[in-house]
Amino acid sequence: MPISSLSPPRSGLVLVKNPHLDLMEEDILYHLDLGTKTHNLPAMFGDIKFVCVGGSPNRMRAFAQFMHRELGLAGDGEDVADICAGSDRYAMYRAGPVLSISHGMGIPSISIMLHELIKLLHHAKCRDVTIIRIGTSGGLGIKAGSVVITDTAVDSSFQPRFEQVVLGDVVVRSTELDKDLAEELLACSREIPDFPTLIGHTMCTYDFYEGQGRLDGALCSFSSEKKLEYLRRAYDAGVRNIEMESTAFAALCGLCGLKAAVVCVTLLDRLEGDQIRASHEVLWEYQQRPQRLIAALIRKRLGLGPALLPAD
Repeated sequence: MPISSLSPPRSGLVLVKNPHLDLMEEDILYHLDLGTKTHNLPAMFGDIKFVCVGGSPNRMRAFAQFMHRELGLAGDGEDVADICAGSDRYAMYRAGPVLSISHGMGIPSISIMLHELIKLLHHAKCRDVTIIRIGTSGGLGIKAGSVVITDTAVDSSFQPRFEQVVLGDVVVRSTELDKDLAEELLACSREIPDFPTLIGHTMCTYDFYEGQGRLDGALCSFSSEKKLEYLRRAYDAGVRNIEMESTAFAALCGLCGLKAAVVCVTLLDRLEGDQIRASHEVLWEYQQRPQRLIAALIRKRLGLGPALLPAD
C-alpha cells in the first residue's frame, strides 16, 4: 500500500521528515547555490506564499516577469534576478510573495530540486505555502491547447503511486493532490473563457519516447496498433494528459504537508499523432495558458480581483 500523504500541519509550516537535519550545523542546498549559514533564508523567503515550478528556466523567468506585472509591483520586472545564478542547474526568481523555479525534465531532475526547495521553505519558516507545477504535456482525447488540472497523478500502469528505490527496497508513496485546490483552479478558469480547462488524471512516465508509446524515437519495439490500444486504455482509466514529473511532485509535496496542484497545457492529442507540429507562435501562446490560470488564482487569493494583463 502507498504511504499516504499527510494533511498540512496546523501551524502551516512546511514539514521535513528527516531527523538527521536537526543534527547538522549547516545545510548546504548545493543545486540551488543557497545555504543556512551563507544566506539568511527567513529574511529572503519567509514571506513566500506561492511557489510555481516548471521545466524551462526561460519560461519560469517569463512567469516571474508576468507575475510582477499582475501584482502591480514597482518597476517593469524585466531585470528580475536569478537567485540561483551561482548554479547552472536551476533558475529561481521571485515576484512579491511568488517564487518561480525551474526543475528541468523528468523525475530525477524535479526530485533533486524539490528536496532542496522544501528544505529551503522549512528553513525560511514559510507558512501556508501553495505549490503548483505548470508545464506542457501530451493530451489524450482532448483538443490541443486544453489546460488539464490534475486530480490524481498516476504511473504508467494507471496506478496512483510513486515508486522510489531506497537502499535497494522499493518504497511506494501516495500521489494525492489537493482536491480543494484543483476545484478552486477550475473555478478560476471560468474567468478565462478563451481556452478549455478540465480536471483529469495525469500519467507520469520515465521517458518521452517509448515510455509514452511514441513511434518516432530511436528505438521502438511495438506496433502502431499496440500503441493506440495502450493509449485508449489510459483514456478509459481517466488519463487526460501525459508528462514526466507529476508523481514525484505529488508524493514529495504531500508528505511534506504542502498543498499542491499540477496544471499543464496539452500541445497535441496523442491519439492523433506523436510529433508536435504546431508553430512556435502557437506553442508560445499555449504555454502561457497555465500561467494565466495561476495568475488568476493568486490575484483572487490576494484580493486583487480578475487578471488584468495577458501574458507576453
